[in-house]
Amino acid sequence: MTAIAESPPTAHPEDERRDLVVTGMTCASCVASVEDALRGVSGVRSADVNLATERARVDLDPARADDAALVRAVERAGYGALVLSTDRAERAATEEREREARLRYLRALRRRLLVSAALAIPTMLLSMADLVVPSLGQAAWRAYALFALATPVQLWAALPFYRGALSAARHGRTDMNTLVAVGTTAAYGVSVFATFIPSAFVALGLEPRMFLYYDTATVIVALILVGRYLEARARARTSDEVRALAALGAKTARVRRPGGGEEDVPIERLAIGDVVIVRPGETVASDGLVLAGSSAVDESMVTGESMPVEKGPGDPVTGGTLNRTGSFRFRVTKIGADTLLAQIVRMVEEAQGSKAPIQRLVDRVAAVFVPIVFVVAFASAIVWAIVGPQPSLGFAITAFVAVLIIACPCALGLATPTAILVGTGRGAARGILIKSAEALERARTIDLVAFDKTGTLTVGRPQVVEYLNCAEIGEDEVLRLFAGAELRSEHPLATAVVEAATAKGLEPNEPASLEALPGQGVHAVVDGRDVWIGSPDLARAHGFADLGDGLIAHHQQQGRTVLVGTIDGKPGGIVAVADVAKAAAREAIAELERMGLRTMLVSGDAPRTAEAIARELGIREVRAGVRPNQKAEIVSELQRAGHRVAMVGDGVNDAPALARADLGIAIGSGTDVAIATADIVLVGGDPRGVPRALKLARRTVATIRQNLFWAFFYNVALIPLAAGIFYPVTGWLLSPILAAAAMAISSVTVVTNSLRLRTADIG
Repeated sequence: MTAIAESPPTAHPEDERRDLVVTGMTCASCVASVEDALRGVSGVRSADVNLATERARVDLDPARADDAALVRAVERAGYGALVLSTDRAERAATEEREREARLRYLRALRRRLLVSAALAIPTMLLSMADLVVPSLGQAAWRAYALFALATPVQLWAALPFYRGALSAARHGRTDMNTLVAVGTTAAYGVSVFATFIPSAFVALGLEPRMFLYYDTATVIVALILVGRYLEARARARTSDEVRALAALGAKTARVRRPGGGEEDVPIERLAIGDVVIVRPGETVASDGLVLAGSSAVDESMVTGESMPVEKGPGDPVTGGTLNRTGSFRFRVTKIGADTLLAQIVRMVEEAQGSKAPIQRLVDRVAAVFVPIVFVVAFASAIVWAIVGPQPSLGFAITAFVAVLIIACPCALGLATPTAILVGTGRGAARGILIKSAEALERARTIDLVAFDKTGTLTVGRPQVVEYLNCAEIGEDEVLRLFAGAELRSEHPLATAVVEAATAKGLEPNEPASLEALPGQGVHAVVDGRDVWIGSPDLARAHGFADLGDGLIAHHQQQGRTVLVGTIDGKPGGIVAVADVAKAAAREAIAELERMGLRTMLVSGDAPRTAEAIARELGIREVRAGVRPNQKAEIVSELQRAGHRVAMVGDGVNDAPALARADLGIAIGSGTDVAIATADIVLVGGDPRGVPRALKLARRTVATIRQNLFWAFFYNVALIPLAAGIFYPVTGWLLSPILAAAAMAISSVTVVTNSLRLRTADIG
């Protein structure tokens, strides 16, 4: 599949975006009609319509176009429209009305289906009864009985097709409803004519009973209704993950008031700065920072990882996550549309409403497809009426109806959007936010993945990785004294020492005196002891002459920073500190290698540090000591060498490279600018999300290819068969009933094939 590049519409700073719910669409031709109607509104810059989600996205100049004009344009095209408000409450109310309308539509469709099926079965049996009881074929009452059975189907069950066809005709266009209405009306009309004016057929030397196509008309209506009902049910399942995410938010929050009291308030009344109490089993009401207490919080809804995350004072919490064990208080930092959950839902909805480049080609084909089908149908009917075997009129009617029915472009219109809908929803459930359908197509072609180091493959802060006690007192006591000396320092290395002590359950005391020595370390008095901790040179000058330079050199070769301490003028200990690799980083790199992708580390750190991490993780290529602008230049260099590059990063310094890469992947724990620049966001910061995202992209695009192949193959292969091209050689002539069954099956097949993405193995 070759992506068709199109220049995006020119962006204007004053433009605004509108999202509309569009009802009544059934095929790709409907999509083209609604898009043309919206683009015809003065002030509209661009309009994209998605058949699977039944949504339209419009960019417009608000000074020249308003919501009412958009709705009028859609209604004039023969469809219904509702504008989705940007206000959270109003939007939720509109979406609820949309869901209720979908349910009513399904119930109505089910009633029409049951009635048509109940009448189509006896109609078909009676039509074929003369094969078993020949005398029935000559019975005068048979034609009238068939008429009585078929008429309710044609005039009531098929009514939506007629309404859609008439609406399309009023606006000078054709669609799927036109094909079905014309095809079944032709079969039904000839049958009525043969029933009530048989003499006209006799005058032409034709046998009237040979032109009773009531079974064709009724069975076609029933089969298409079956397909439409199953398709509607399947489409309703495609965005389950996103609806589940949107429903995760808490409805109320228990807020602690300044006087010490507590109050349950609706989530809409929550304000930034409020202190919220979360008890075991409750949903976290909004994004914030923990003030007091501790607990294990299930963050699987945003990260896709099932293991609960321990939370304590100073840790961030995310609205919509589930508190498991303990209780805690947190201060609200974000509310409403600014919360992570709301941003996730918004990103996924935008991705699901976007179009892959290949879909734009499909839309152009669909716009001219139905008129071409009518030309083929009439041409085949005329040819068979002239040269067909007797009765040639019967062959002409059969070919005409079969071509119209087999060519309905439902599967074509659903092939791409349903796969994108399910694929992006599956990604959201695993903490992978794909911002557009175009990103999916680009992700499929990636052959090299370049990683930033700090915060992307490493935890992003120094940690104590090894400690050697050199003092006569116990190891824990030395570490406690070192932590006490570093307690007031904000340097990352000092923080690592303090965290190592507290992780062992030690409680360092405040130093009685403290002297900071920039670039060297600190001198402090802790619990009456004279403590020096810092660089090896500092330790040598204050009681640690024999440092064991070989050990220090070994750590430095591993990219670690070495801190050496003395206590009361005697050796205390040697501490190796490093920004360690994330637990899952090696697994992520190994999986990318198994997928046949090259990996590279692009870091601003010193070569020794970067190469040490690369060796640990199994990354073969390293570019170290690079500045932010050089990262983007490296990406360009790789692209010029013929590579399709994905850049993975988390910081401001990664943003230029993320933007320059063929695919930018941001770690969700990173900076806002990195997340805004990237095409894909990994919410939880787990590097295993990179191979998962690329696998998901490959599976989604493969599904789109499969869907389009079958949709095109189905029409290309069966339209000639329906037209009777193969009849002179093989005797094959497609029955209109089989054509209806094939058309219905093709649509359902495309949707169910897309639904397989919900269970695809992406790791």
